[in-house]
Amino acid sequence: MEPTMLKKSAKSLLGLVAGAVLLSACGDQKETPAVLPEMLIYCGITMAHPMKEIAQNMEQELGVKILINQGGSEDLYQSLKASQKGDLYLPGSASYRERHMEEGLLGDFVHVGYNQAAMIVPRGNPKGLTADITLLTKPEYKVVIVNPDSGSIGRETKKILDDAGIYQAVLDNATYLTTDSRNLNQALKQGDADVSINWRATAFFAENKPHIQQLDLDPAVAKPKKLVLNLLTFSKIQDKARRFMEYASSPEGQAIFRKYGFLDNTMKGDD
Repeated sequence: MEPTMLKKSAKSLLGLVAGAVLLSACGDQKETPAVLPEMLIYCGITMAHPMKEIAQNMEQELGVKILINQGGSEDLYQSLKASQKGDLYLPGSASYRERHMEEGLLGDFVHVGYNQAAMIVPRGNPKGLTADITLLTKPEYKVVIVNPDSGSIGRETKKILDDAGIYQAVLDNATYLTTDSRNLNQALKQGDADVSINWRATAFFAENKPHIQQLDLDPAVAKPKKLVLNLLTFSKIQDKARRFMEYASSPEGQAIFRKYGFLDNTMKGDD
């Protein structure tokens, strides 16, 4: 083959290769999924189950990837305050909104249900305990409670026991303090505690139900606590966050909260 023919063949080959590379790159671009904007929700641990299900229902409609940051209610607030990032905040009681409103980070809100505290014991109630909070002062029982400075159930436990005049006695009798409702139930599962006070809904969760059960307290002792979902004032996707709030407080969203052991925003619960 003559040199000119070789040159032409080489050029043709290079052209084909370049075209193949270009087509391949274009193909890769078409196959690469679009990066969705993110919605960040700060959620008290006890409410994580219903909020995850609501998030799954809403992601496609909203066109966002929903991330849920779980933890103790006060810890979550301090995290969102420090980062100035995120969209929604659901603490374990409305008292967190009242406490922090003046800081200007919590905007509009919707009422999504009620939390109520209960005594929690291992499944089968092996110690034969009754729904009597004074039992938590008895040295024959191993007691674990939540630190009131970290989780909403810690604040609620302190209030219940203070109202009964026994908080210090229970504190003196406690094996240790933990940080949130999840670790509280873990203490019961691993045998560190015979009894605790926790949000009653946690006894209905699939991962807990085989291991623990609730002893319901009189509402005069453990008043149901309002749950409010707060829009963060620095949210960059406020319209989408508001639509999430609307769904969470709708009949469909309320049915999800009842499913996980909460009272809905009309004080109705599922059996």
